Amino acid sequence: MNATPSPAEAARTAGPPVLIGALAPLTRPGWVEAGRHLLAGLDLAVREVNEGGGITGRPLELVVRDTAADPHRAAAAVDELAHLGVAALAGEYHSVVARAAASRADALGLPFLCSSAVLDALTDVPTRQVARLAPAQSHGWRIYADFLLGAGHERIAVATEPSLYWASGTRLLRERLAPHGGTVTELDTRALTPAAVCDALAEQRATALLLLVGHPEPAVPLVRSVRRDPRLTDVMIGAPAGQPEFAGWAEALGADGAAIPFLRYLPERLGPLGARVATALRERLAEPPSFVAFEGYDTITVLAALLRARGTDGARGDVPWPGVTVEGTRGRIGFSRAPGISVWQWSWAPVQIADRDPAALDRFRILRTG
Repeated sequence: MNATPSPAEAARTAGPPVLIGALAPLTRPGWVEAGRHLLAGLDLAVREVNEGGGITGRPLELVVRDTAADPHRAAAAVDELAHLGVAALAGEYHSVVARAAASRADALGLPFLCSSAVLDALTDVPTRQVARLAPAQSHGWRIYADFLLGAGHERIAVATEPSLYWASGTRLLRERLAPHGGTVTELDTRALTPAAVCDALAEQRATALLLLVGHPEPAVPLVRSVRRDPRLTDVMIGAPAGQPEFAGWAEALGADGAAIPFLRYLPERLGPLGARVATALRERLAEPPSFVAFEGYDTITVLAALLRARGTDGARGDVPWPGVTVEGTRGRIGFSRAPGISVWQWSWAPVQIADRDPAALDRFRILRTG
């Protein structure tokens, strides 16, 4: 799947295209809605780069590969894209998938700018090839834990599935809450039905249930069960991984999907560039763009600056991420080494905790920023 330059873009550029390999979950069990938003942002930015003359007169071209949330498929895609001669890799939403892609890109000496995945250990060892736009999980989820404490929640239950990402999130929450007397109890959704989860919440007198599970299954039936249980009317449901950000959440749950706080990576107000891009993305998506779409756009903005500075001949070796500074849709972007993070990191993208307004499901309320 390639996103080739339009005739208008081709008229402004000449020569062979500069290929960018784009990784995104476009089929299930991947989070397809997130992949669609990510690709919309990537594609919009490529078209704007080409309208501005491309990379030293050559057009950018996306070579898109569907990861379908499969780490092995992602690693194979990296090998294929490297063989095709891509100058860099971009994208991916799922953390475990991005980790597989990052490790393979590092081994091949191929620049990879990860758009959305947040897992701290994106590679096993420090790498000079890989950089990331999204905040590390330890940064965002600690902000979420502080939000829980500030709202008076100390007895937390987490509905979980087996995953390195969910396990890391549970550990981060427990480490942040424990010094303040907070507890985190895990409820395994493989062994418990939604009704059994409700029984456990009532028995443990939990004040908050966090959904560390996939969407729509089992997140949607869990929310419905908790909302309809008269014993749990005061239990807050939370989704730190950001499930309520997407329109499919509101479509599946209606009013039950409101007032569920989640993490998103946007400023309180977009600047002129962000506002312009938001309008263009909304036209492309036929719905409000998520923060993931902005991450996609910013990814290409950064890579275009990198390729102009580094060249497009596919040379391997250290990538000069620290020398790249650009104006993104959500602020000024630059890269450095953050403590405990193995990749070059934008420290940090803006963080919000938001929820859908019960009075208007298409409107978001900002509950906390960080």
